[in-house]
Amino acid sequence: MAPTKPKKKSTKDKARDRLRAKAAAAQSSNVNPRELLVQAVGMLEVGDAEGAAKVARTAYDHIGDNGRQAGAALSLLGQIHVELGEVDSAHQFFLSAVNVDEDGSLPEDLGGGAEKFLWLAQLSEEGGQDSVGWFERGAAALRAQIQTLTDALESRPLTRDEQEAAINEKRRKLADTLCAVAEVYMTDLSWEDDAESRCEALITEAIMLAPEQPDTWQTVANVRISQSRTEEAKEALKRSLGLWTDLPPEDPGVPAFPSRVSLVRLLIEVGLEEQAIEVAGRLVDEDDLSVEAWYLGGYGKYMLGQKLKEVGQTGDADKWKSVWRSSRKWLIQCMRIFEAEEYEDERLGEHARELMGVIRDELGEALGDDLDEDVWEDTDDEDDVDTDMQ
Repeated sequence: MAPTKPKKKSTKDKARDRLRAKAAAAQSSNVNPRELLVQAVGMLEVGDAEGAAKVARTAYDHIGDNGRQAGAALSLLGQIHVELGEVDSAHQFFLSAVNVDEDGSLPEDLGGGAEKFLWLAQLSEEGGQDSVGWFERGAAALRAQIQTLTDALESRPLTRDEQEAAINEKRRKLADTLCAVAEVYMTDLSWEDDAESRCEALITEAIMLAPEQPDTWQTVANVRISQSRTEEAKEALKRSLGLWTDLPPEDPGVPAFPSRVSLVRLLIEVGLEEQAIEVAGRLVDEDDLSVEAWYLGGYGKYMLGQKLKEVGQTGDADKWKSVWRSSRKWLIQCMRIFEAEEYEDERLGEHARELMGVIRDELGEALGDDLDEDVWEDTDDEDDVDTDMQ
């Protein structure tokens, strides 16, 4: 048998190998632990969490509990163990980082700042007030950083652009943090007497801090939905969409994938099905194995078809059938991936099956084109429907 030609390494694999080699050389030559932490960050960024954990742990062992870089090492170890799925270990590392820097006042390269508090809020098993407490400590650290950067604007005129960029980044992160607190008050703490007033204050400040941030307006919409103020929720969602839908997928202004999944749910909830379908289409273009994206696209099409069926449409009374056929294709694709990956959200699977059952009762069994795996071809034509019902 002829020897098998070795596979070419990907760019990511080559980067990982280079970083491992550098880390090994750094450890063997007793280089400064700061360099080890830099190497560990690089390894984490290219997906080598296990290698990063070893290097970061070596750095921490050199630094010690009271060393100047202890907070940085502990925070990095926390992030690495989140990536590894070892949540309990991550939680302990972040708690240890807080002991080193209780108010987030240390420089960020020493493990200061808000990140450890924000991680602890997200990892909290208790949720509720415990999460809010950690978020508020993170918010306090961010406010202090913003104030320090603002005070430095006049004293450092040559770096004003850099300072303003840093301030804007901190303001966006603070707005995100306030929106996260509002989400807690809409869920875990919705029974609190002051939940609605707290949410209102939080989103008002978030808008003032980052009016150009789509996620801010998405949270505003979520609050308005909880208040049954649907029209205001629609306007907030449209404003959120207007900030990024014309941007290319790789633009940093496009919200993160999970945020856009949540956005599709909100759009469907307020009756903006066409916009929901458009966003879902972008999601499956980016990740065609996302069960939620296929489900939500199919659900959005189902709801649009239901609306067309109920009110009719001049010139094409059967348009709803075409939309429902498209919905069925998306739901079939959703369930194929659902079953192949043994997806855990059984409620999603049950609802998808329920929707397909309703479509089957109206249109009959799926045949031919309805079972075609290529479901992208009908996205543009079938869904360009001017319903005048928004």
